[in-house]
Amino acid sequence: MKRLLGAGLALLLMAQAPAPAGVEAVGWLAGRWATQDGERWTEEMWSAPRGGLMLGASRAGRGDAVREFEFLRLQAGADGVLAYIAQPGGGPAVSFPLAAREGTSITFENPAHDFPQRIRYVRDGDSLTATISKMDGSNAMSWTFRRQ
Repeated sequence: MKRLLGAGLALLLMAQAPAPAGVEAVGWLAGRWATQDGERWTEEMWSAPRGGLMLGASRAGRGDAVREFEFLRLQAGADGVLAYIAQPGGGPAVSFPLAAREGTSITFENPAHDFPQRIRYVRDGDSLTATISKMDGSNAMSWTFRRQ
């Protein structure tokens, strides 16, 4: 009887669980974002959600020289979970599945990746903060962008 009640409760909770977040839930990330500190600069651009996909690109440099770039996308994986997929320098894709989302804050994690293992975006008006770190929060690096 206890098993039957437990199974019934589990089914009820599953029926009430929210559907996995789609890319539309992070449409607030769309736009062109930039930060500059002296000669150093970083830019990140995100398309609006369409067809279950957001495309992004990032580049950073000093003065007129680009030092690094990255192709990005947000889309649901085969399991239906939203993922942040990065291709640093145009190399092989690395996927970071959604770990947490609340309002205009989103976190993706991949504990099997060397660095970063966690990617977090927080938007506050025309300000966007991106933070990368290890799973335990160590080696954190942050960029605060302004909408352009």
